Amino acid sequence: MRRSLFMSAIIALSVIAMVVPSVFAGSYDLKEITPAVKQALENRQARYSQLQSLKQKGAVGEDNKGFVADLGRDPQAAAMVSSENRDRRIIYQALVDQNKLGSAGMTEVQKVFAEVQRDKASSGEYIQTPAGEWSRKT
Repeated sequence: MRRSLFMSAIIALSVIAMVVPSVFAGSYDLKEITPAVKQALENRQARYSQLQSLKQKGAVGEDNKGFVADLGRDPQAAAMVSSENRDRRIIYQALVDQNKLGSAGMTEVQKVFAEVQRDKASSGEYIQTPAGEWSRKT
C-alpha cells in the first residue's frame, strides 16, 4: 500500500512537471492534487503528442487566454481543442481556489499560462499576442 502511494505521488509529480508551466511554482501552487486535477493532468499528458502535431500543422494555436484555439485547418482539431480546454479549466480553477486568488484570479492564471505557452511554442506554431493578433512564432 505504501509503495503504491509513493509511486502514485511520483507519477503525479512527473505529470505536473510536464504539463503545468514552471512559472506556477513561484506564483501559484497546486497544493492538493484532487481526483479531478489528477484526471485533467493525465488527460493532458495522454493527448500531448497529438496536440503538438496539430500545433505544428497549424491546425491549432495558443490563444491569449491560456487555451488552445481551433484554427479551422483540421477536422480532428475541434474535439482535441474542446478536451484540452476543459482540462486546462479544471487545473486553472484548482489554482484559483487553492491559492485563494479571488474573483480576478482566473483572469490572472489564464494570462500567466498564456504567456508561458507563447514562450514554450515552437517556431512556426500559431500564437495569439496579448492584443489579440495571431501570428506564427519565429
